[in-house]
Amino acid sequence: MHATDTAGQLDLFSPAGPASGAAAALIGPDSEGLRRPGVTSAIDRSTPATTPTPGTRASTTATRTTGTRTTRTWRARSAGRTGEGLSLATLLEAWLDCRRHKRNTASAREFEGRQEEELAGLHADLASGAYRPGPSTCFVITRPKPREVWAAGFRDRVIHHALYNRIGPRFEASFIADTCACIKGRGTLYGARRLEAKVRAITANWTRRAWYLKLDVANFFVSIDKRILPPLLERRIREPFWMDLAELIVAHDPRENVIVRGRADELARIPPAKSLFRQDAHHGLPIGNLSSQFFANVYLDPLDQHVKHQLRAPHYVRYVDDFILLHEDPRQLNAWRAAIERFLEERLQLQLNPAKVVLQPIARGVDFVGQVVKPWRRTIRRRTVHATLARISSMPAEDVPAAANSYFGLLRQASHSGRDRARLARAVMRRGVAVDQRLMKAYP
Repeated sequence: MHATDTAGQLDLFSPAGPASGAAAALIGPDSEGLRRPGVTSAIDRSTPATTPTPGTRASTTATRTTGTRTTRTWRARSAGRTGEGLSLATLLEAWLDCRRHKRNTASAREFEGRQEEELAGLHADLASGAYRPGPSTCFVITRPKPREVWAAGFRDRVIHHALYNRIGPRFEASFIADTCACIKGRGTLYGARRLEAKVRAITANWTRRAWYLKLDVANFFVSIDKRILPPLLERRIREPFWMDLAELIVAHDPRENVIVRGRADELARIPPAKSLFRQDAHHGLPIGNLSSQFFANVYLDPLDQHVKHQLRAPHYVRYVDDFILLHEDPRQLNAWRAAIERFLEERLQLQLNPAKVVLQPIARGVDFVGQVVKPWRRTIRRRTVHATLARISSMPAEDVPAAANSYFGLLRQASHSGRDRARLARAVMRRGVAVDQRLMKAYP
């Protein structure tokens, strides 16, 4: 069913209430002045537009939010003839990358059934400038907390991979070694090990006292300013075709043509400040696309460079919008926090989340990327272990072996996980599934 996004539609979101004042207090002499009324930037940008009813599609003729885009229009240039790297081989490689973990989805099977026609059509559209992003699907995940996820069509995902394959390596080569997430070889395990190495360095293997400051960017993806991102991309994209394609993907508003799936009560659980539906035309990237993850790293690269080269903080690790700084003096960490807050607001139009500011002695344990770094050991977060055991106990029996192996792999990432793997093994065996003696793998 097609539906126009007008005021007559069901509004699944209540108006934004007062911001929370539950800010974590800083420890140290410079802790005053941290508490703020709340992070309301995304709410202040909220538009009165409502979301489509679940199960319907919003038309491309929907009523738009206020504001005009400043990006260049998509130019009809033939990249294949001008030597800018667009070829059928480029799209074939992107398709193989795209289907690697999505081969069993309906859209991937449909594309694969006529892959030659699809790839040839994509190449023709790109070379002539006729390509436009298609509809997206929006749904809600509830673990670990309610969050909107936007899935681009498979055809568009192939384009995202082609763009990333072309420009990604040159950007990632310039990223600092302390930034993780959505970079090959730099996942959560890399982030945890990187932090542990820095903790051991600053504490001289746990023999000296030191502190950590943990910060989080509030409502990060929906707060990304689409007017700031293109100049950051232009620094390393010299080919006009690929720059225009990047700008087209950045400027694309998935709300203009979206299929919303899920229950109304699940959608209503998304806070307005975290919903892409409630932002203006200049703000927000859809969570769930490879392009958004890559653009997010590009957007925060100036922060990384500022922390490392202007603030000269040697012990710093960032994973998406969560980052940690280490120092022997909590007053220095407080000073860095104030400088980072100013930089984010002035340069990137972002704010820190005051409720997630933590300044603690390192000896108490540093919680980062799902693991906790403690003296002489690194363990999986307790909340994650408890949730794992609860899910194993309640999921359908046929799903237990695959889920158990996934959880065993997660637990093995921690340096000290023997006790947790033993608890998981007992829960798995109670469901009638065998486990090997090393507590590493489950068998049906």
